[in-house]
Amino acid sequence: MPSPYRALFAAPGSKGFSAAGFLGRIPVSMMGIGVITMISQLTGRYGLAGALSATVALSAAVAGPQVSRLADQYGQRRALRPATLISLTAAALLLCAAHYGWPDWALFVACAGIGCVPSVGAMVRARWAALYRGTPQLHTAYSFESVVDEVCFIFGPIISIGLSTAWFPEAGPLLAACFLAVGVFWLTAQRATEPEPHPRERKGGGSAMRAPGLQVLVATFVATGAIFGAVDVVTVAFADEQGHKAAASIVLAVYAAGSCVAGMVFGLLHFAGAPERRWLLGVCAMAVSMIPLLLVGNLPFLAVALFLAGLSIAPTMITTMSLIEEHVPRAQLTEGMTWVSTGLTAGVALGSSTAGWVIDAAGARAGYGVPAVAGAVAVAVGFLGFRRLKRPAPGRGGSVEQHSERKERHVA
Repeated sequence: MPSPYRALFAAPGSKGFSAAGFLGRIPVSMMGIGVITMISQLTGRYGLAGALSATVALSAAVAGPQVSRLADQYGQRRALRPATLISLTAAALLLCAAHYGWPDWALFVACAGIGCVPSVGAMVRARWAALYRGTPQLHTAYSFESVVDEVCFIFGPIISIGLSTAWFPEAGPLLAACFLAVGVFWLTAQRATEPEPHPRERKGGGSAMRAPGLQVLVATFVATGAIFGAVDVVTVAFADEQGHKAAASIVLAVYAAGSCVAGMVFGLLHFAGAPERRWLLGVCAMAVSMIPLLLVGNLPFLAVALFLAGLSIAPTMITTMSLIEEHVPRAQLTEGMTWVSTGLTAGVALGSSTAGWVIDAAGARAGYGVPAVAGAVAVAVGFLGFRRLKRPAPGRGGSVEQHSERKERHVA
C-alpha cells in the first residue's frame, strides 16, 4: 500500500473501524443483485426481480437519512443497532417468502423492511472526518473508502451470484445478512472512534437537505444511481442470453475494478482549484462511458467497456464527499453523506426496475439504453445546478481542497 494510505492507519482505532466498515458494506453490493438472482432463479421473472430490488433501494432511500440523522444526534451505537435488527428480521422474512413461494406482496413487504439497513459507508467516513478534518489526509481517507467501496462491488456480486447459482438461490442474500450483522455490531462496539453526537441539533436547523448545494448533488446522483441499477440488471440478463449467467458476476466485478484502480490513483494526487469543476467533469465522463454499452455483442467486449466506464466513478464520488463538507453543517455530516447515498439508492431503484421491464419487453441489449438515458439526465442536472455548487454555505465543515489552498496562500 502506498505510504499516504499507510499513514492513515497511524491513528489509534482506525484499522478496527475500517475493517468493520468493510464487512458492513459488502451487503450493499450483494443484496440487490442477490435478490435479482434469487428471484430470477426461482421464478424466471426479471420484471419482478427488478421491482423487488427497487423496493429495497427505495426503502433504504427513505430510511437511510433518518437513521443517519439519529446517529448524528445520539451516536452511531444507539442508532445503528436497532435499525440493523429490523433489516435482519426483514431479510429472514424475504428468504422464507421466496423459498416457500409466498405471494408477491409478502416479498415486497420483506424488501421494504430490508431498506432499514444503515449507511455503513457514511458512518466510517464520519469517523475519518473526526480524525482528519481540515487536513490533506482527509482526501486520502475518502479516496481509500471509495476504493473499499469498489472492492466490495468487485467481490460482492461474485460471491452473491456465484452462491445463488452454484449452491441454492437464497444463498447470496443469506450471506449478505450475515455480513451486515457482523460488520455493524463490530463497528458500533468501537466507542473510542465514534464521532461525538450533537443532540441539540434536533431542536433546530432542520434537515441537511435544506442546503442548496446538497440538493444538486443528490438530484444528480439519482440519475447516476439509475446508471448503476440498470447496468446490474441488464448485465445479468445479457449474460443469461449469452448462455453464461454466472459470468455476470465477473463482468460486474470488472466494472468495479475500473473504479477501484481510478480511486487508488486519485487518492495519491492533490488538486488545486474548484472541486465542483472536477465533479461536473466526472459526471460527464460517466455519461459518455455508457454509449459503448449500446454496441456490445459479447461478454468480453462488455467487460472491456465496463472497465473503462468504471474509471470515472471513484474520482467523482471522492470529489462529492469534499463538496458535501462545503455545503452541510459539521453536525449533520453523516446525514449529508447519507443523502447522497440515498440519491444513488433511489436511482438504483428507478434504473433496475425500468431496465427489468425493458428487458422483458425488448431483450437485454435494448436494456442498455436505460443507463445511457440516465447518464444524459445526470449531465443535464449537473449543469443546471452548477451555480449552487460554486457558492458554499458559510459556517460549514470545510473541504480538503479549501484547507490546501488556504495553506498555500499562507506559505506564499
